[in-house]
Amino acid sequence: MSRIAHVYFLSILIVLSASCRNNTQKGEVQKIGSQNYGLELTTRLTDCIIIPDGMVWIPGGEFHHGVVAADTMAMNHERPQHKVAVDGFLMDTHEVTNAQFAKFVDETGYVTVAERAIDWEDMKQQVPPGTPKPYDSILQQGSLVFKKTQSSVPNLFDYSQWWVWKIGANWRHPQGPGSTIDGKGDHPVVHIAYEDALAYCKWSGRKLPTEAEWEYAARGGIDSAVFIWDTERDSLSQMANTWEGEFPVYNSKHNGYERTAPVMSYPPNNFGLFDMAGNVWEWTTDWYNTGYYSKAKDGGTIKNPKGASNPYNPRNPLSREKVLKGGSFLCSDSYCASYRPSARMGTSLDSGMEHLGFRTVMGREEHNNSKLR
Repeated sequence: MSRIAHVYFLSILIVLSASCRNNTQKGEVQKIGSQNYGLELTTRLTDCIIIPDGMVWIPGGEFHHGVVAADTMAMNHERPQHKVAVDGFLMDTHEVTNAQFAKFVDETGYVTVAERAIDWEDMKQQVPPGTPKPYDSILQQGSLVFKKTQSSVPNLFDYSQWWVWKIGANWRHPQGPGSTIDGKGDHPVVHIAYEDALAYCKWSGRKLPTEAEWEYAARGGIDSAVFIWDTERDSLSQMANTWEGEFPVYNSKHNGYERTAPVMSYPPNNFGLFDMAGNVWEWTTDWYNTGYYSKAKDGGTIKNPKGASNPYNPRNPLSREKVLKGGSFLCSDSYCASYRPSARMGTSLDSGMEHLGFRTVMGREEHNNSKLR
């Protein structure tokens, strides 16, 4: 649900109740087989290249994008599986942290979406015509914060039961006024809207990954596995920061954390990437369109796909949503099971939530123009 929609939802409730520049980086181009129609991909780095601190090289290749046959937890929007090929690229080993984002803010003075006043004129464009303006006491800057329920929830499709609009919640105050990120510089930054992530990318000379790049990297070369490690669900507690216990009432914290965990708290995948399952959801550049996978399946092997040309979500037709990947500390077997690499979610551009962050990548163009941070 978008930032705007949650403000509107809350208002209705109240009414009702009264150190290298990388300009020499190159890749070795190889054909990857006749079955791939002679596609040429950048598969591995050549020459003497210094990779920026905190990034790893993801070799180009092809994979099956979407749910694997053995996955019994998949949702319809993860289907059908389709063939994709991607050029090699560099990717952050972990999610952007509070400390990294704070450096960006200190150098630029950037103000995130969650910290800005809400403009009713902009808000009107995203709600049904004739919607009354919320009270000014509600129409204030803030973000979405998770709140455990007091008892079992029979309807897990109604996420308004555990998400609340918290005035004053933002990346500096993840649970709202009084909360802090002091001592959590190594935790992933959260309450990040899409334009916040793009602003950081522009400052750092990087970009956000496409959905295909993200999923290819998450799989770590294990194309047919349900999870980023293998097909065994029993390893989840040791491999990812997710919800354990009855969602959203009780979290046993067997994996050590109830909300975000410090980055790199769990083992990396085969490419050396941490937290590609759980911890926080991550932005990609693809529009969320429920019909895109079906069209992609008919196109043969697609090289470096950028996703749908337009967003479309029949459950939220007024919102323009981007694809999120990776799941978060709130994912459980009973709720979304989105700690699988094929899992995806659509979220509006203005959303900043307590379990939403990002990581960056560098392609060929960014290699040649990068500013190491």
